[in-house]
Amino acid sequence: MSDLPTSESSRIRILDPRLANQIAAGEVVERPASVVKEIVENAIDAGSRRIEVELEAGGSRLIRVRDDGIGIGADDLPLALSRHATSKIASLDDLEDVASLGFRGEALASISSVSRLELISNAADDPSGGWRVVAEGRQMEPRVTPAPHPRGTSVLVRDLFFNTPARRKFLRTEKTEFGHVEEAFRRLALSRFDITWLLRHNQKVVHQLPGVASDQVGRERRISAMLGKRFLNEALYVELEATGLRLWGWVGQPTYSRAQADQQYFFVNGRIVRDRLVAHAIRQAYRDVMFHGRHPVFVLYLELDPRVVDVNVHPTKHEVRFRDGRLVHDFLFSSLHRALASVKPNDSEASAEGDLAGASGNADLVASKNPDGIVDDTAAWQQQRMSLAGQHREGAGGSYSSGPEAQRADRPAAQRIREFMAGYHALHPDHESSLLTPRADGAGAPGGEAADVALGERPAAAVTTLTQADDTQAPPLGYAVAQLHGVYILAQTARGMVIVDMHAAHERIVYERMKQQIHVGALDAQPLLVPVSMAVSAGEAEVAEQEREAFARLGVSLDAAGPETLLIRQVPALLADADIEPLIRDMLGDLERYGRSDRLETRINELLSTMACHGSVRANRLLTLPEMNALLRDMERTERSGQCNHGRPTWTEMSMTQLDKLFLRGQ
Repeated sequence: MSDLPTSESSRIRILDPRLANQIAAGEVVERPASVVKEIVENAIDAGSRRIEVELEAGGSRLIRVRDDGIGIGADDLPLALSRHATSKIASLDDLEDVASLGFRGEALASISSVSRLELISNAADDPSGGWRVVAEGRQMEPRVTPAPHPRGTSVLVRDLFFNTPARRKFLRTEKTEFGHVEEAFRRLALSRFDITWLLRHNQKVVHQLPGVASDQVGRERRISAMLGKRFLNEALYVELEATGLRLWGWVGQPTYSRAQADQQYFFVNGRIVRDRLVAHAIRQAYRDVMFHGRHPVFVLYLELDPRVVDVNVHPTKHEVRFRDGRLVHDFLFSSLHRALASVKPNDSEASAEGDLAGASGNADLVASKNPDGIVDDTAAWQQQRMSLAGQHREGAGGSYSSGPEAQRADRPAAQRIREFMAGYHALHPDHESSLLTPRADGAGAPGGEAADVALGERPAAAVTTLTQADDTQAPPLGYAVAQLHGVYILAQTARGMVIVDMHAAHERIVYERMKQQIHVGALDAQPLLVPVSMAVSAGEAEVAEQEREAFARLGVSLDAAGPETLLIRQVPALLADADIEPLIRDMLGDLERYGRSDRLETRINELLSTMACHGSVRANRLLTLPEMNALLRDMERTERSGQCNHGRPTWTEMSMTQLDKLFLRGQ
């Protein structure tokens, strides 16, 4: 028997409506979470202020979504379950300027073709004015009957994939499917802070979120309920606006990262998206500070003119296309890059100042007042010597004097602090302006003078000058009191204590100085004795010609030797021995896809990072108190000093409150 198609079976025919809808459902309805997303987006578009989602068996048995929106009139109900029927757009101009979440008009028809769907709605204030519509039969004919219902709409979806066994067998366990629904619910709740949300599963309330004010405090309350308080404690709030783009939201500090990308939420005009361009820009912003294999956390909102972004790219509308992708990419990268670079140790101190002042038993850490209300300038945080041999020891038993008189006697006066600061400035006379310059005596080699903490002075653009304050005010990282096992520096601060990994911290300081030296001026370039010929596509050749100036700024000279051939005539001196052709090819690919490339800069930074690692102070190197304090002051002035070049944290802090809890004091 021949398997060739017959003339009868190969004839073109129009599919019946149910089969056509089931095919469309394959794109839109993947699992119960997809159903919840589509129906809830319709509820948001209807102007709802309260949305309730109820599930049974992870959504495979029942999904009920109820809202208090404008409702659907009885005359429009038959069309609600028809394909390509919508009230949200009417022309191409509407599509190019679409502001609603849904606009295709095929979600309900697709869902009803693979489930038992029932829609009840009322567009009037009278509860008796509701109507029910269901679509039955092969032709999906809608049937409308009266049904009491308050103003708004309820959509019931029962027995998902009951008529498509092949699709149903791909559903996972009830727990897994509910996890996907909960994640979809979380995204929707983060998209609209003003809506009250309710999620039930098997008759139990899982999430109940009241609507909050559209200010930072109200939004943070919703963020905390969805992602936990620790997310907010470890996140930075950003809000920037430029060139018609506005970005606001929360980005996690590099030290708070995840093993998987499960807390990454990016919204474009209120729509959750997963976009390669956006992901690339954010990944670049974290490039220097994120530990290998970890993923950043963020909840970010980008607002721009709807006419410059195309949301009609994918059936699920998860992907978008920007008219000027390069502008968006550069805006996201530069905004987040600056926000992460601006984090300094004094930021964490300022944020906790209020908590510290109110902590019981720790008031003397902030300021000491005598009965006359005069501030005592011999506060407990000031620099003290730590002589373990002379602590008023009595006898072999080793009892120590620890009364208030003894503590007051050990405290240095304000003059002691001024003397220390004067000595520090004497060690670093040009601390604010000088550049790190190579030494002629070859001290830059690992283990030489370049390994000293006072390695040279940082460039002005790479540091932030601390506010000129009273000499008796404690710096953010306090003053060093000891070195632990030749690896860690222990410092006393106004809040408690700080432990610093001295090699990791110094590595970051040296790295930032070297980057500034390299990138402030023109990169040293080396012409190639024999130009390297590289075969490229016509598109890559066009990109190379368009970006000729950008390549030149990076020390690369490219010439066209034909329609699909490039000649590499010059490369950065630091990469003279590297295999440059794959690097240039990757750069062209990035420029073609994202509008910019940082691969060359990344390779150069990798070399600088290695040099900084080998040129930094090593473990088991004993430092004096002035050297340790110089390192702490350098950290306070250096960008990204919270992480080393490899993304590891450089310091951690324990407040007196935490220490008291550790030793059960006051309990």
